[in-house]
This record gives sequence, C-alpha cells and structure tokens, in this order.
Amino acid sequence: MSYVAPSNQPRPRTSPVVWLLRFVLLSSIGAVLLALLLSILLVAWQLVLRDRVVPGVHVGGVDLSGLTAAEAAAALDEEFVPLTEDIYTLRDGERAWQARASELGLRIATEDMLARALVLGHSGEAFDDIIAQSEAWISGERQPMRLILDENVALDYLRRLATRINRDRQDASLRIVDGGAQVRPGVTGRTLNVPATLARVTAALRASGEGADIELVVDESAPRLWNVEEAALRLGTALSGPAQLFASDRDGGPLGPWTVSPDQIRALLSVTLRDDGPGKRYDVSVNVEAFRTFLRSLAPGLIIIPVDGRFDFNPGTGELIALSPSRGGRELNIEKTIAQLEKAIFSRESRLAPMVFDYSLPRYHEGVSAAALGIKDLVAEATTYYWGSRQNRRSNIAVGAGKLNGIIIAPGEEFAFNHHLGNITPEAGFVDGAVIFGARTVTGIGGGICQVSTTLFRAAFSGGFAITERNSHGYRVGYYEYAGAGPGLDAAIWQPASDLRFLNNTPYHLLIESEFMGAKDALQFRFYSTIHWRTVVEPPVIRDIVEAPPPRFEENRDLLAGQARQVDYAAPGADVWVYRNVYDRAGNLVKRDHAYTHYQPWRAVFEVAPGDPRLETEEGAE
Repeated sequence: MSYVAPSNQPRPRTSPVVWLLRFVLLSSIGAVLLALLLSILLVAWQLVLRDRVVPGVHVGGVDLSGLTAAEAAAALDEEFVPLTEDIYTLRDGERAWQARASELGLRIATEDMLARALVLGHSGEAFDDIIAQSEAWISGERQPMRLILDENVALDYLRRLATRINRDRQDASLRIVDGGAQVRPGVTGRTLNVPATLARVTAALRASGEGADIELVVDESAPRLWNVEEAALRLGTALSGPAQLFASDRDGGPLGPWTVSPDQIRALLSVTLRDDGPGKRYDVSVNVEAFRTFLRSLAPGLIIIPVDGRFDFNPGTGELIALSPSRGGRELNIEKTIAQLEKAIFSRESRLAPMVFDYSLPRYHEGVSAAALGIKDLVAEATTYYWGSRQNRRSNIAVGAGKLNGIIIAPGEEFAFNHHLGNITPEAGFVDGAVIFGARTVTGIGGGICQVSTTLFRAAFSGGFAITERNSHGYRVGYYEYAGAGPGLDAAIWQPASDLRFLNNTPYHLLIESEFMGAKDALQFRFYSTIHWRTVVEPPVIRDIVEAPPPRFEENRDLLAGQARQVDYAAPGADVWVYRNVYDRAGNLVKRDHAYTHYQPWRAVFEVAPGDPRLETEEGAE
C-alpha cells in the first residue's frame, strides 16, 4: 500500500472563461430542455383542444370553454331553443289566434354559432392559433347569439290565417212585399292585409323574447248600398196608412178630404238603385204622374176667379161708392200640391196634405179712388124704353142690367157683354121671354136681354169707343125705336155664338152704371171716365125699304073659335147706316165710322083656333 502524503502546495485556479463557458453550456442545455418541455406541453394542449372550443369563448352569454361540438350545440340549444317556443297572440278585434315563434319562422342559428365558436384557435396556423387561444383565455371571446327569421314560414302561416278572416262584401237589398219592405242587410267585406301584417310580425319577433300581442291588419270594404235601412224606413212609412188631401172653399169651409189608400200608394211606389258617387243607394219614390192627372181633374172645380168690386159714381162728391165687395182669386198649384202630398206620404208625423193655391188680388177693391182711375165725368149715356113689355121680359131686363152695373173697364181692355152677364139660365135669375130664333119669335130663357145689350151698345157707340163685335137683329124691333129713336142701333146677343164687345180705347178707366127705371119702363146706361173726345151721331140713313109680307095664320088647338093671338109683328125690311164723328178736344175730326144693319122684311104671325077660315088662305098655307 502506498500512501501519498498531502502536498502543501496550492491547487491551480479555474479560469473565469471556463466558468463562463460552463454557464453558457449549462444554460443552453436547460433552454433546450425547457423548449422541449414546452413543445411537448403545447403539442399535448393542442391535442386536447383539437375538437373542443378554446377556453374563454362565450356565445350569447353561454360559456363554451373546452366543450366539444356536440356539447356546445347542446348547451346552445338548451339556452336558446326556449326562445322559439314563445307564444305570440295575433288579434282581430275580439278574435285571437296563438302561434309559437317557431311557427312564425323564428329558429336558433346553432350551427352558425357553433361554427364561429369552433373556428377560433383552430385555423391550422400554429403560431396564430396559439395567439388566438391565448387572447381568448386571457381576455375572453364573446360572440353574439344568432337567430334566423324565415319570413316565408310567417307568410305561409298568415296566408292560412287569411282563409279564416277574409270574406266577400255583400251589398244589401231591398224590395217591396205585401204590407211593407223586405231588407237583406249588407255585409262588410274583410281582407287580411298579409304584407302589412307580416311587417308587424317580423318586427315583434325581432324585438321581443317573451312573446307579444300583434294586431292583424285587416282591410274592410263597406257595402256600396249604404242607405238600405233608411230606404226601408221610408218605404214602410209610405205604406203605414192612407194620405189625405184637403182644401177649403171660398168661404173657408172644408173641402175633401181626398184619400190615397195604402194599396194605391203601393201601386205607385218604386224602388230604384242609383249610383251616388262612392257607392250606390236605394231611391224610394212615388209616381207623381197619377197625382198630377188626378189634380188636373180637380183643379177647375177649385178655381176661384178674382172678383172686382162694383161701384157707383157720386157726381156730387167725385167719389166711388162700393156696391159689392171685391174678392181675391185662386188657382190650384198642382206642382206644389204634389210636393205636399209626397211629403205626407213619407211623413211619420202627419199624413195630411193641404192643397196649395196661387192667389191673385182683384184689380178694383173697396179702397180704390175715382181720382186714381180717372173717373170724374159723364162721358156717354143711353136710354131705351120697354113700354108694353110683359112681366117676364121686364124681369129679364132688370136682372141683366143689374149684372152689368158698377163694372170698371181698364184702358186698353175689351168689354165682353156675355162674360160680364154670365150664363143666361134659370139659376142665374132669368125667366122665359120672347126671343128671335131662326125666322120666328119664340119663347126662350132670357127673352128681353137684347134690350140690355142694345142700350149698352148705344152708350158705347155714342161715347166714341171702338166697337169690336156687334150683331143686329134679323128684323126691326119696335121696342128699340121708341121715343123717336131710329133704326140701326140695336145689338143682339145669343150665347155663346153672338156677343157685344167694345174696346176702352182711351187712357182712362171707364165705369159702367146701369139703372132699371121700372116706373118709367126705361133702362139707362151711364159711362163715367175722363172726357177724351166728343162724339156726334148722325141720323140713320135708310135705304132699300121692303114692305112686310102678308100676315101668317097658324093653328093653335088651345084657342077657341073666333080667338086669335099675335105672336110676331110685321116690320119692313131695309138697309140702315148710322154714322158717327169723333172729335178731339180741339175740335179736330179723329175718326168717322158707322154701324150698318140689314133688316129683312118680317111678317106678322097670328095663332088661331082650328077650323079658322084664315088658315085656308094662300098666305096661311105658305
């Protein structure tokens, strides 16, 4: 055994360079080993996350860190699928339908959200993936929840719903049936406005997560016949009862009523459909033509002719004295009366229709003054005599004269004898008398009235008034030539063919006065006006006189032997002219005219008893 004694000599020192080299070498080895370790760890981590969501990723608030695709899909569905089960209520007035959000096209975009979550940190670029994974782990990655709204699904749902809402518009109808009106009410058309409603549905689905009430948009179309109820009421009113027309007579007493029954109204009613702009309407009317025809038949009997007052003139005072009052006139206004009747037919308050009249005032009333009319002077007068007339003739003269007393004729107005006299009838106060008919003098109503027309004609002729119609007698009548009056100034009337007319051709009113002077067997006419001219009537010019034929004898079985009764009087025939000259106030001749008369010769006629020898004469046999 050997032994080495310790040396007392110092060891040699290691160089700093060596130590540095050693440190570097050891550090490199450590770094390599660390890098290798980290690489192994990273590879292992990537292997772990290969099919999983990297840590820190949240979708819609759901943490998907480290979950596989299946786990993440389940987590998303668990969180968000309930949103598609929310109930939405679709309302149409009082009706409502409920649908889940999914039925309206709302669903969760699970695949899309999952794909976005999984792609993070799995791009295949190692460095980029590590960075993305690190950022997600450190700072977190929050992705939004995504929903998908398929409007086609909502559209299909609304179209199916529309079949339960839509209905066609139906116009109302109206027709007349027995006793009234039959009405079929109109129906308002309704159509679901799908586009507008779809907009409301999609807006609600996007805005709400808890369901919502959605008011459907429904378009309505009202019936075009908008007044059926009104027309039916009008029709029912028209048929509810009779309508009556009424009026009053001239004294205020009731006339009528004239009744239109419901059956008559029904026959005259009509229901027509009329286009009235935005829609149509029923027009209920009554045929007024039937009323017009009826009223035209009534109208003549309802007329009241205005009556002028009758007057006497007082020469002393220059005033008019009223003999009879004036009275206003009226005439049925058919159109306005029809309007009143229509109003009553369609009225529920009153079915009485007053007749409507047009009223006219008299021209000469009790307050008129003589001065205002220019009545102040006696401008003409004539007097005739009826000596020897029988009582009936005298009576007719008095009645006729009275009907012509107090008449006022306006300037330019034509006087017509027959108009003012009225009908010659027993009801008017006339009796039988001798009248000329054909070639004989016979008995007839109003005999003697020609004395009145003759006297009036003479006053008009002597007053210078224009004679527009005058008819002479067939032969010379003795009554008209009494008191020295010559022939040619008689005037015959025969209703309705023959009249006496003259024109007031002055600028002043003319008052005609008549006076029956029974004690003197005389009739007088006086004309009052303003003196406008002066008239001179010349004596008659008589020519071609023809003697009367021999008398004629006729059998009358009511007479006894030896009795005879004269019924016609002999008169010679002749042509007669009576001239008149009319002068103005200055004395200038303004008119010269004449009245011409042709008188035929007239034989005397006697009635005798049967067997009278005079019946056998040649004259009697004619």
